[in-house]
Amino acid sequence: MAIKIEMLRCFRAVAEHGSLADAAATLGRTPSAVSMMLRQFEDHVGAPLFETARKSRLTPLGELVQIEANRELAHFERTVSAIEGLSQARLGHVRIAVTPSVAQTVMPPILRQYMEKHPGVRIDMMDTNSATVHRELMAERADIGLASLGHMPGFDRQPLFTDAFGVVCPVDHPLARDWSRLTWADLDGINFIANGLCDFIRDENFAPILKASHLMVHNTASILSLVRAGVGVTILPELAVLPEFTDLAFLPLVDSTARREVWMVTQPGHMLTPAARALANAIRATNISAGQKKLQSN
Repeated sequence: MAIKIEMLRCFRAVAEHGSLADAAATLGRTPSAVSMMLRQFEDHVGAPLFETARKSRLTPLGELVQIEANRELAHFERTVSAIEGLSQARLGHVRIAVTPSVAQTVMPPILRQYMEKHPGVRIDMMDTNSATVHRELMAERADIGLASLGHMPGFDRQPLFTDAFGVVCPVDHPLARDWSRLTWADLDGINFIANGLCDFIRDENFAPILKASHLMVHNTASILSLVRAGVGVTILPELAVLPEFTDLAFLPLVDSTARREVWMVTQPGHMLTPAARALANAIRATNISAGQKKLQSN
């Protein structure tokens, strides 16, 4: 007969209390059931573990077995606690890949509340462009992705929100002087910094501007630094220009309705841990800020 965890529990209780009756009361079992379990344990060991029938004194072997039993029971209880923590989203590790503007504006309040409710969960958040978010999901290096993402077979994809595209330039740039009537034609002859999101703008009048660009930059922070330095202007979604960026202007275009669409894509449900599923639910439940529109699923 193999040693069972219940044998170790019975042995530990009897060794700690010194009697079958007290051990039985602690374990919520009858003294006869504890006695039978202890007898099976001693039969398996092949030697007595207590010096007397009253179980008040351990044999030298019993003292050694007690040390090992306590160690094994502590390990087992830690394992059970960890499994329960994982299943109840109290423990775990969640990997999320998001675009920089989403990381800066959408995620902070979500993560603050999530971490208060799930303090034992470790979160690894990567902020990067939409193409890299797509690659991280495909390579199973991310559990959740928030970006401008198309249909991904096998993944769960849900709409979150849209925000308008606009010209981003320094506040003292000539374009900012009369931005209320800004059109694509006003960008003709101005150095334009292209970025990955430009592919989502289908306006016919934007095509020649993008074609004339001699600079493509993928990192949002780098793009904004170049704009600040006067290298050129760019097109970005509204959320990319934070209120504290007082040296930059976000200028809507009167002849464009182009908007960025942000989707949440997750690994298939059976691959999500409870911790990842809880974070996805928190993101799904977030309120859309003023200026953004709820994106409806097709």
